[in-house]
Amino acid sequence: MILEITTTHQPATDLGYLLHKHPDKVQSVELAAGKAHIFYTEATAERCTACLMLDINPVDLVRVRKGNYALQDQYVNDRPYTTNSFLSTAIAKAFGSALNGRCNPRPELPETSMPFSCKLTSLRVDAELETVERLFLPLGYALEIETIPLDPAFPGWGLSKYTNLTLSKTCTLQELLSHLYVLIPVLDNSRHSWVAQHDIEILMQKGQGWLEQHPERDWITRRFLRNIRTITSEAILRLAGEDALPPEEDESPLQESLHQQRLNRAFERLRESGATKVLDLGCGSGKLLKLLLKEGQFRKITGMDVSFSELQLAKENLYLDEASPALRQRLSLFQGSVTYLDERMKGYDAVALVEVIEHLDEVRLPAMEKVVFGYAAPETVVLSTPNAEYNVVYKRLDPEAFRHEDHRFEWTRQQFRNWCDTVGERFGYEVRIESVGQEEPNIGAPSQLAVFKNKLTL
Repeated sequence: MILEITTTHQPATDLGYLLHKHPDKVQSVELAAGKAHIFYTEATAERCTACLMLDINPVDLVRVRKGNYALQDQYVNDRPYTTNSFLSTAIAKAFGSALNGRCNPRPELPETSMPFSCKLTSLRVDAELETVERLFLPLGYALEIETIPLDPAFPGWGLSKYTNLTLSKTCTLQELLSHLYVLIPVLDNSRHSWVAQHDIEILMQKGQGWLEQHPERDWITRRFLRNIRTITSEAILRLAGEDALPPEEDESPLQESLHQQRLNRAFERLRESGATKVLDLGCGSGKLLKLLLKEGQFRKITGMDVSFSELQLAKENLYLDEASPALRQRLSLFQGSVTYLDERMKGYDAVALVEVIEHLDEVRLPAMEKVVFGYAAPETVVLSTPNAEYNVVYKRLDPEAFRHEDHRFEWTRQQFRNWCDTVGERFGYEVRIESVGQEEPNIGAPSQLAVFKNKLTL
């Protein structure tokens, strides 16, 4: 994969000062799985072209640790030839000064607009081809898109996901590189690196001054952050100029967040149950799992989530790649759904569903009930969900709106009690309901939690 940046600014060799790379030298920077080479194909006063070429090692892409096994498709793939996120990383490493708007020898150059032509070879596009236009045209670029067929010898096979893209615009080099740094990886839906909370700050920094007004702002944000719900929601709010935290998470440094209160309460009830084997359904980024790990009582801890990106984040937060064999035997993660029978859900003393059911369509609740209470049938189920009556406290929340964009329903206290009683009668569980968070007169607390006990084990 090659990035070519050409300018006809006079003198064009000012590009060498901006990139902090001398035209007469070939230079390289180390990447996580190979190198990026920087060289010039032309460097005259009239025209200058700098190239950034990726040299990815396919074996280094698969970091097999002792005791793990790599699948063949991890080695045999297109990643050495078209790796958008590696190119983005290479831009930051090779052209870091230009990306940050610095040029010590010529401090006036970063603020100078120049005519640029930028060519990206073997760019992977995991979206409709029109997406490329929707990303770059609002930023003022002229585009030339060359689509690459799957096989020129077999035109009936159609087009591949790869394109050669040429962008043209008069702007500062920092502006050009910032656009490339953010937009190149979002076109390819496979990033080589983990996405975590600090990536919000990177996106804010590199997108400053243009991403806030971009018509595809939310789509770009979701793709850049791998659709990880928690950090994506925060980033979108910040780009929209709103508070970073959603209404239900407002807190002061001296006050424990509502989310943490829910996790702590669920942890306490799981510990009181005497369970030693616990399954966290809808584990998200692994916050409850981290609490459970600190308690020696829990000898087998498992997290399940329907979102692969959330499981990736949990794996990173729990440092599973670096975990000892003993910890790996105690803690595990798997992808699944609470609405499908899965043998892996059986054999646990307790199951937790913390703020999970409201993300299901109500018509899917009977399926979840059969899976959790009928099929898995643990001794204890700890389950929490928002109290809809409390929503009037949140000034920023419309009267008919839910607390989160992904909520499919929110129940009043009575609706939740009716549902709990019905489930308990149907599957043989006793239930106790309690409030979580500060209570308000007549409307209760922000969250409600139920502890189900299997009557057969009482």
